[in-house]
Amino acid sequence: MAGSSVRDRLLAALEIPAAPTSDFDLTPAAQVPDVTLRPAGVLAAFHQDSGRLVLTKRSAALRHHPGQIALPGGKVDPGDADETAAALREAREEVGLDPAQVEVLGLMPPHRTVTGFSMTPVIGLIHGPFTPIPEAGEVAEAFSVPFGHIADPANYRIEKRLWRGEWRAYQIVPFGPYYIWGATARVLHALARRLNA
Repeated sequence: MAGSSVRDRLLAALEIPAAPTSDFDLTPAAQVPDVTLRPAGVLAAFHQDSGRLVLTKRSAALRHHPGQIALPGGKVDPGDADETAAALREAREEVGLDPAQVEVLGLMPPHRTVTGFSMTPVIGLIHGPFTPIPEAGEVAEAFSVPFGHIADPANYRIEKRLWRGEWRAYQIVPFGPYYIWGATARVLHALARRLNA
C-alpha cells in the first residue's frame, strides 16, 4: 500500500470524533476500581512505504502485561513533556526507533487499562528505512503487521476469560502466531472502525 494512501487514511480517521475506550467497555457488569490513573503513551507507528504496524511481544519478566503483544510505549516519566514524548522515548528504548523518523499524525482518545493506566495512543508514520532492534530487558520480539489486517474490522472478535475471579470480555485481532488482545486490540479496533467510517 502506498505511503500517501496510508497517511491519508490515517489522517481522515483521526478527523472522526471518538470517545475514550476502556478495558472494562466490553464487560458492563465489571467493577471499575476508583483509582487515580497513571498517564501513559503508546506509539502506533505505520511505515510510510509498506503501511506495516510495528508491534512488540513484551518480556515475560515484566511486571505489567508480561508476554503480551503491545504497541511500543509506557508510562509518562517526569522528564517527558506529555504522552507523545513518552511514546516516542519508549519506542526508541524498546525497538530502536529514532523519533526523528516519526511523523506524528495525531492522537486517539485515551484508553483505560485494567492495570490503572490512562493510555494515549499516538498515531505516527515512520519515514525511511527502519529495522526494529528489540531491547532485551523489555521486549522479547519485535514484528510488524500489515495495514490491511489492522484496518479491517472483520479481523477482530470478542473472547472471554476469567480474570481476578470475574469473567471479562476483551477484543482480539490474531495475526499468524501472534495473539493480539486486550488494550492493544481494543485500541486498534477503535482505529479500524474510524478507518472504515
